[in-house]
Amino acid sequence: MAACRVEDVLAKAEQEEAEKLKSITVTKELELEFDVGNLLALDKNPAELRGRDRDELLRALARDNAQLLVNEIWKLPAERADEVLVVKLPEPTTRLPREKPPPKARPPTKWEQFAKLKGIQKKKKTNLVWDEVHKEWRRRWGYKRAKDDTKEWLIEVPVTADQNEDQFAKRNKAKKERVAKNEFNRLRNIARATKAKVPGMGLVPRARQSKSELAQAVSVARTSTASAGKFQERLAKEKEPRNTGKKRKFQPLLGDFSNEKQKQLELLKVMESKRPRVDMTKAVNKQMREDEQEEGRARRSKGMGKKGQRGKGAFAGGKGKGKGAKGPKGSKGPKGKGQGRNPRMKQGKR
Repeated sequence: MAACRVEDVLAKAEQEEAEKLKSITVTKELELEFDVGNLLALDKNPAELRGRDRDELLRALARDNAQLLVNEIWKLPAERADEVLVVKLPEPTTRLPREKPPPKARPPTKWEQFAKLKGIQKKKKTNLVWDEVHKEWRRRWGYKRAKDDTKEWLIEVPVTADQNEDQFAKRNKAKKERVAKNEFNRLRNIARATKAKVPGMGLVPRARQSKSELAQAVSVARTSTASAGKFQERLAKEKEPRNTGKKRKFQPLLGDFSNEKQKQLELLKVMESKRPRVDMTKAVNKQMREDEQEEGRARRSKGMGKKGQRGKGAFAGGKGKGKGAKGPKGSKGPKGKGQGRNPRMKQGKR
């Protein structure tokens, strides 16, 4: 009896060990389709749930299919890197759907459109060029570049230039203008690509300018002088600019204090008075406006009442135009037109 128990225990232990270490060989009726590039395995074999637990069956199918996928990976050529076996996966064959739509192509810039129209092809330039001054290869752009004119300590003054003009300051100013122009062109290309409005004052770079925009540009250019356009001459038949705003005026801090004293006394007088100050002109205008509104409402309500009576008479006597309905025998029927307009009106003798 004891021997039987030991054998049973050993058999159970072997079965548990076999469950843990299953064979790497898996047999299927239909072979799986593999896409090793995406680590994907497609099993077309039908799943039989007769007399089996659903979770247990799914767990067994997942284990077998994963084992087959690992077997396919081990068939690929492997190499050792940092004491680890590495396998390079092939290109995937299954097209997976995207989470988001593909990005739209960037619209061409103004220069790209011009280059395509003229057939100009972009040529790749080398990063290093020969510097004749230092007799060495240097970068084309950036720090320690070749032909760097900013390091010159002497600049020849042109014949046509002013002798007292600072050529170094002129060069720096020209460089700043070029940088600002490039930045403006970059922002304009972005605005054109996103179909946004380019912010700015004066003439905004657009194909056609409206009359108000041109007037605003002229106003900005006129007030851009040192005197803020005070001594600027106007053109013939030029109108005064509108909505230019008013300049705030402040009282001087030092000088005659009598005006300030008078304003403070008036303010204290208003604050101490029990009855509030009433602007008679404003009050009268407000009352007149309210009276006019009341009369208008009464007139409209009266007009609506007449319109209702007219509609009722027309409905009772028929249409306004045309012959009236005949009355009882021996009586003269009123005309439809008179009855429709005012049923209370008496008919005169013929």
